[in-house]
Amino acid sequence: MDGNTRQNRFTFGLGTIGRDMLYAMVSMYLLVYLTEILNLSDSTMWYMTGALTILRIFDALNDPFMGILVDNTNSRYGKFKPWIAIGGIIGGLLTVLLFSDLGLTGIGYVVSFIIIYMVWDFTYGANDIAYWSMLPSLTFNQKDREKIGSFAKICGNLGAYTVVVGILPITGALGGNKKAWFIFAVGVVVITLAFLCFTLFGVKENRDLYKKQETTSLKEMFGVLFKNDQLLITAISMAVFMIGYCTTTSFGVYFFKYAFKNEGMYSVFAGILGVSQLSALTCFPVFSKKYSRKQLYTFATVLVILGYIIFFLSPMNIIPIGIAGVLIFVGQAFIQMLMLMFLTDTVEYGQWKLGRRNESITFSVQPFINKLGGAIANGIVGITLILTGINSAATPDDVSNAGLLTMKLAMLMLPLIFIVIGYIIYRTKFKIDKAMFDKIMSDLSVRGDFGTAGEDN
Repeated sequence: MDGNTRQNRFTFGLGTIGRDMLYAMVSMYLLVYLTEILNLSDSTMWYMTGALTILRIFDALNDPFMGILVDNTNSRYGKFKPWIAIGGIIGGLLTVLLFSDLGLTGIGYVVSFIIIYMVWDFTYGANDIAYWSMLPSLTFNQKDREKIGSFAKICGNLGAYTVVVGILPITGALGGNKKAWFIFAVGVVVITLAFLCFTLFGVKENRDLYKKQETTSLKEMFGVLFKNDQLLITAISMAVFMIGYCTTTSFGVYFFKYAFKNEGMYSVFAGILGVSQLSALTCFPVFSKKYSRKQLYTFATVLVILGYIIFFLSPMNIIPIGIAGVLIFVGQAFIQMLMLMFLTDTVEYGQWKLGRRNESITFSVQPFINKLGGAIANGIVGITLILTGINSAATPDDVSNAGLLTMKLAMLMLPLIFIVIGYIIYRTKFKIDKAMFDKIMSDLSVRGDFGTAGEDN
């Protein structure tokens, strides 16, 4: 790893600390804000659950078009950084609005929320696509990519778990009301913009790494998405995994408040999981030197399966639940890191197979997957909260044992099925291993598809 790559590893990674704080707050706690802080009625929550689910699916479908905009951008600052800046600033302002009391009720609130959320989703998508699209353009070396990607994931998880661990204690200390959540949202946005500056001003993008190509048309976008079979397989596998992952994490606050009956333990549990995931991501490059990605994915899936089974069967005791959580989230950390690497390698595979290098269209799959997973998870959680009586419960004791069992099934067993299906799809259909990637890079070099910097790698 040369000096430039080493600098990019840190400045690229630091940029996502705030981004993941912001995304965690919206994706994991917006529903909590609506049900526990605004105390929306069941009738309004039916509208909100439907609206959020449809909005996230609809906006996910827009991400490939955002990928075209990024891929076709040609500015003095490159094609990635302008969208990172625009998405970060506008998305930050809209995040504050999402956690603001607009003084509206009923359908009026639902309509205003839909408008704000749609624009937020679009701007965050622009930032996210542009950010991750930079990764395959920083280096062609697989191991260097793993180091850059793992550090970025460490930073992202550090940011996300700062919110997960801190949001309830901090908002509680501020009064636990609407104003407290507003102040917390403002703080998260300020931190997001501050850390984005590391990427905007610190990353030295080598634009000679790959050959310049013509702009991408709408027809060619569909070719990138559907003719790149390995991208398609990765997308399906990631989507199924993310549905399970997002469903489990979205139930966290509700599980500790209504099933465990000690909401304060949620932050302790989240802290344990945060340390576990960060440790797993830190160790990932070490394991990747000794084992193949296929072996690591199998090992991670076994950990996740064991964790879910222990969690489901556990009594309401933090020790076995904590052990189960560690197993689940160590495994999930490895899987998320591997998915990022699979997605990164499909850029060169697409260039090799289709003759075009489209980082941003390829990486538009990632926010598409996140939003699709979040949309379906949001629907599962929202419907579960209403049907089990949790949304209308005045106290945790108002929820029946049958309701709690239903929540546990939706939180643990359903996600486990999704995650196992994702693993089976990968094992049977994904074929880019190290030998194939080396062949792809050799063929691209012979074809002259790299710039002068790429030929030196």
